[in-house]
Amino acid sequence: MTADPLVLLPQLDQATDRVLRTAATLGDADGPSSLPGWTRGHVLTHLARNADAYVNLLNWARTGVRTPAYPSKEARAADIEAGAGRPLTEQVEDLRASAARFAELAADMPASAWAATLEKLGGRQVPAAIVVWDRLREVEVHHVDLDAGYTTADWPDAFSQHLLRELLNGFGKRDDAPHLILRPDELGHDLALGSGGPVVAGPSHALAGWLAGRSTGKDLRVIPDGPLPSVPAWM
Repeated sequence: MTADPLVLLPQLDQATDRVLRTAATLGDADGPSSLPGWTRGHVLTHLARNADAYVNLLNWARTGVRTPAYPSKEARAADIEAGAGRPLTEQVEDLRASAARFAELAADMPASAWAATLEKLGGRQVPAAIVVWDRLREVEVHHVDLDAGYTTADWPDAFSQHLLRELLNGFGKRDDAPHLILRPDELGHDLALGSGGPVVAGPSHALAGWLAGRSTGKDLRVIPDGPLPSVPAWM
């Protein structure tokens, strides 16, 4: 799967349509999500404010004027908490409008602006071109977190495989990551995390969902036969 933002924008539009359709069927926003301590209203509010955060980053890339995604981690958390208890209709409209603001700005980005260097919350510097992938990942993963029937099995194959490789790259830089071999059914070759260890095989979506803490790993096979290795929290 490419990280080209212009290629990913139509996929992001489709993913946004899917999560909006799910959100509209929830009945209310007070039900629990699959994230500890968060209602579905927390998840929906986070997705809306995340779209606005990425609008800030795209404006930074376009203008060169430093515009952080969020003022601080504390402000980010406070905004989510403040919006979580709103009626579902307000939540859905907020998510729809914020997603549209992002889509409109991204579609109008000058080609040169995608090469700008930005700073994400926490200080990590990234090229502006990665912002569309980051938003797509947020939408797809948090759609699962709504716990409303959309699972990792509903992720498009290309998304699952891109996320899986990103997770491997991230865990590979951590001292607390296990050593194992991943064997995605669709790829026909293994992917290593660390050196050696058991083989964990299954669909790419199940492997990615397991590493991301969005799946129990029930669809995975361990070779030689045994329990799934423990993996640390993703983020």
